[in-house]
Amino acid sequence: MIASFASYAVEKRVSKHPEKFGTGMIEGVAGPEAANNAATGGAFVPLLTLGIPSNAVMALLLGALIIYGVQPGPRLVAEHPQLFWGVVASMYVGNVMLLVLNLPLIGMWVQILKVPYPILFPLILLFCLIGAYSLNNSITEIGIMILFGVLGYFLKKLEYEPAPLILALVLGPMMELSFRQSLAMGDGNLLFFFTRPISAIIMVIAIFFLVLPLIPGVTKNKPAVDL
Repeated sequence: MIASFASYAVEKRVSKHPEKFGTGMIEGVAGPEAANNAATGGAFVPLLTLGIPSNAVMALLLGALIIYGVQPGPRLVAEHPQLFWGVVASMYVGNVMLLVLNLPLIGMWVQILKVPYPILFPLILLFCLIGAYSLNNSITEIGIMILFGVLGYFLKKLEYEPAPLILALVLGPMMELSFRQSLAMGDGNLLFFFTRPISAIIMVIAIFFLVLPLIPGVTKNKPAVDL
């Protein structure tokens, strides 16, 4: 999800017609989908080589592997080669199956896209309500979902970008935890982030991209969006 929204934001930024995004432009569909597919396979790299899950799905896989006595890490290939190469082979098989399913059934997928919005919208809302309730069997969470749905509607009308908000919701807790751990290691000194070469390089790059949109020469040639 993070890769998809990041790709969509980049595509919209570099597009010559950003005002057309959200109307079915192929750039806004192909880019995020390609990023999503790449992220799915790429998420296995830190999991299998370092034992670090990059998202909730990988965390579940990590727990399943540990339950079965498999410890992901640098020794995984040597100690469990059948598992490692089985995962690699499954990716090839999965891609072939997707190709076999998608090409002959493309007509059916197109017909699904033609479902009228008055029918599709209530179904989406119903599944959202079921999903929100099923997490903890709480009516309160349904109210929270409705509240944020209304908030999202107004943010959409005001043309706020959804990607930064979703990135903040997903990465925020992990960033806060890592930030507290780093401060504990540096005795509360913020300059600790600039004392290590790798950390300093990452911080400089992050600051550069934060300041880049504020530079007049970068933003003055961006295409205008008709409101």
